[in-house]
Amino acid sequence: MARLPYVVPEEAPEKVQETFKRLPAVLNVFKMMAHSETNFRPLVRLGTAVLAEQKLSPKLRELAILRVANLSKAEYEWVQHVALAKVVGVTQPQVDALGRGEIHSPCFDAAEQLVLEFATEVIRDVRASDQTFARVREQLTPREIVELVLAVGYYMMVARLLETTAVDLEPPAEGFAKLLQGRKP
Repeated sequence: MARLPYVVPEEAPEKVQETFKRLPAVLNVFKMMAHSETNFRPLVRLGTAVLAEQKLSPKLRELAILRVANLSKAEYEWVQHVALAKVVGVTQPQVDALGRGEIHSPCFDAAEQLVLEFATEVIRDVRASDQTFARVREQLTPREIVELVLAVGYYMMVARLLETTAVDLEPPAEGFAKLLQGRKP
């Protein structure tokens, strides 16, 4: 059970209601996030940009987000993003390997393993090592690297909100899966 009550969208201030109306699905995470009226809309806009507007491969992004969820022990984030990851090409063996913390499993190609190493260092150490960063620079553009760091950071923040407030688990939202359909892996 959540540690704070959820914001009721219909009873929220007008600007918060407007933001709820733009969402593909009204999830518990948003009903919790909406307590921060001034941050709600910018956070939703950033999350939407991360999910739907980045140049970074959606598959690489979702692998990194699943790594965040796993290392943060954020079950809600894990459940929601396993569904999204599958839409953009992440396989069940890859999901299973990430669930076990196996980022060097043969089910990941070299680029995927590198992104998972990079994400792990950013999550655990705040800063990717010089060696890992140099390897990532060989594979990704500066834009993609920054987008990867921002995706990891955004979902670390969301994981902490979810876990600290004990947001109740709910089934994956189809609305967000539709947002990603057709995106290249």
